Amino acid sequence: MLNLKWETDVTSRLSRRRFGLALAIPALTAPAFMGRSRAHAASPVRIGYQKNGSLVILRQQRRLEALGIPAEWIEFPSGPPMLEALNAGAVDFGATGDTPPIFAQAAGADLLYAGGQPVSGRNAAILVRKDVPIHKLGDLRGKRLAFTKGSSAHNFVVRALASASLGPGDVQAVQLQPSDAAAAFRQGSIDAWAIWDPFFAIAQQEPGTRVLTTAENIAPSNSFFLASRNFAERDADRLLTLLGAINEAADWADRNPDDLARIMAEVTGVPLAVQRVAAARGVYAVQAVDDAIVAQQQAIADSFATLRIIPRRIDIRAAVWTPPRQIAGARP
Repeated sequence: MLNLKWETDVTSRLSRRRFGLALAIPALTAPAFMGRSRAHAASPVRIGYQKNGSLVILRQQRRLEALGIPAEWIEFPSGPPMLEALNAGAVDFGATGDTPPIFAQAAGADLLYAGGQPVSGRNAAILVRKDVPIHKLGDLRGKRLAFTKGSSAHNFVVRALASASLGPGDVQAVQLQPSDAAAAFRQGSIDAWAIWDPFFAIAQQEPGTRVLTTAENIAPSNSFFLASRNFAERDADRLLTLLGAINEAADWADRNPDDLARIMAEVTGVPLAVQRVAAARGVYAVQAVDDAIVAQQQAIADSFATLRIIPRRIDIRAAVWTPPRQIAGARP
C-alpha cells in the first residue's frame, strides 16, 4: 500500500489554513514611505512550497533567516492552489512547474516569473497498474487517466497524448490532487496516473505499479520561481537575495546527495531509500528567465489556448521579471 498518511496530513493542514487580506496602503507621505520601507524589511517573506525542490532545503536549513530575512513557510499540495494564494495576496513567492503560471496568468493573476529551472522530465511519469492492458501511449485511449488540473502533469498529459496522435478528449480525464489520485490508483478506480516526485518515487516502489513513460523526451520543460508583482517591485533586493540563496542551496545539494535525501525525508515522511530516488532526479539551481525559456513556455501556453484548455491567449514575456542585477550563482 502507498504511504498516504503524510499526504492526508498535508491536505488537512492546508484546509485549516486561513489566508488574510492585505492591509490598506497608507498615504505616501515621506515619513509614511520611510516607515513602510522599514516595515517591509522586517516583515517575513511569505513563501509557498511543496514537498520537493530547493525551497525545502532553504526551509529546513533556515538559510534565509541566516541572511536576515524572516520567512513564513506555507505548504501546498500542488502549484495551482499556491498561485491562487499568491494572486489573493497571501503568498509573496513560490515554486511550481510549467503549467500553473499559465493557468494563473490566463485567469488574470498579477504574477511575475522571477527565475527558471530547466528540467529534463525524468522526475515525472505516467504510471499504470500492472493488471491493466496499457503498454504504449496509444493504449490510453478510452482509459481513466488521472492528473492534477493546471499542474505540470497537465502539460505532460497533453504532450504525451499528442505524441501518440491522441487528444485530451480521447481519454477519460480524472482530475485529482496528488493524495486523492494516489488513493484512487491504489484502489484501482483509475487506470493511469500522471504525477511528479516524490509521489512518483513512492508509487514506483509498489509491486503493482509500472512506469509507462517518463516526461523525458516527451515533455522536457521548466519549473519556475514566481513572485507577486507587488513583492518583486517593492522588495527587489530581498527577492534577489532569495534567488541567490536558492543557488547556494543547489551547490550544497550537489555536494551532499545523502544529506539532501535526508532533509527531504524529514519534510515528506517518505522512507529515506525512496527519497534518495526522488532527490537524485531533482533540479535545484535557478537562472534568469531567458529567451529560450520564454519561447518554451509560450509554446505551451499557445497550445493550451488552441485546445481551449485556457480561455484566452497570453503573453509570457509580459510577465517576466527583469532583475536589477544578475542572480548570484546562476549557472550558464
